[in-house]
Amino acid sequence: MATDLPAGARAEPLFTGRRAYPVPGAPDLKLFCPPPARDDTALGEEVDDRLVTWAAEVGIYPGRLEKLRACQFGRMLMLAHPGADDPEVLLAAACCLAAEWAADDYYIDEVSLGADPKIVGSRLANLYAVLDPAQLPQAYAPRFERFTRETPIAAAFRGAMTLLARHASATQVARFQHQMGILFVAWNQEADWHANGHIPQTWEYLVQRHLNNYLPPMILIDLVAGYELPPEQFYDPAVRRVFALAGTAAVLLNDLYSGAFESDTDFNLPNVIAATENCPKSDAIAHTVTIHNELMQTFVDEATTLVRTGSPTLRGFLGDTWSWLGGARHWHATSGRYHGDSAQVVRR
Repeated sequence: MATDLPAGARAEPLFTGRRAYPVPGAPDLKLFCPPPARDDTALGEEVDDRLVTWAAEVGIYPGRLEKLRACQFGRMLMLAHPGADDPEVLLAAACCLAAEWAADDYYIDEVSLGADPKIVGSRLANLYAVLDPAQLPQAYAPRFERFTRETPIAAAFRGAMTLLARHASATQVARFQHQMGILFVAWNQEADWHANGHIPQTWEYLVQRHLNNYLPPMILIDLVAGYELPPEQFYDPAVRRVFALAGTAAVLLNDLYSGAFESDTDFNLPNVIAATENCPKSDAIAHTVTIHNELMQTFVDEATTLVRTGSPTLRGFLGDTWSWLGGARHWHATSGRYHGDSAQVVRR
């Protein structure tokens, strides 16, 4: 995996083209986001076709594959990674995304699909042993192999990791494993809230969203684009801060788009603000938009400072992060996951 950007990449000014987009259900409010850098319909459809075929092979979303197709996760990756034209690389990222959402649906969110907060910890521990393969004694290894093969979500994660490893360096794979471990901690926290009837305070929910943000798919930005941001730059505290700001802003945008399809007991930032700060839902939505826009503006301000003194590769990575944010917002605004008959099938 190359550590340098392709020749001529990201020579244009960064963080330009900012727009104010209407908020779902509150068109007078405006979301600060960039526009998508491209919308290649044919490429998005090709990745979606391959993703649905893969999902059928590993066994996730049985009986729901056409609704999964309508969610257009492949199109999301096409929009979020405008510099990537290889459908196989985009498919690897899309399979990771689909496995994450399947675990969220079947283990965390959807009681009708078998979610149970009392066993979330055990389920996620077994899943992590697939992501970062457990090394068992010879007598017990076949039992773990059978679990991985016969549990669709485990099979999905193993398949996604196999595809990812074809395009990633060892460091990029480890980076993804680490971020998934953080996500699993956050899902355990959410399960604890449900099991104990706890409504988190706004600050507490934002901490959870810092852990349960969009960094698991965003962690693949440089991998999908065909280069690698070196670890000493990726894990620099200032870089990690702006990347986390972007990941949290993106997931709060998700809270706004998915809120109309969630129950009043589901956790999203408007629901938490309304419950704990004793305000109308409309005010809670407005406050959520303010928080999202503050995070986005802080990302732009601090990332602009970083690119002035950082390497060309860091400049490219932060520019690609900006493009990811624009593509993800456009997908949220147009995906069948939030619009039309398929809007209830898969939520984050």
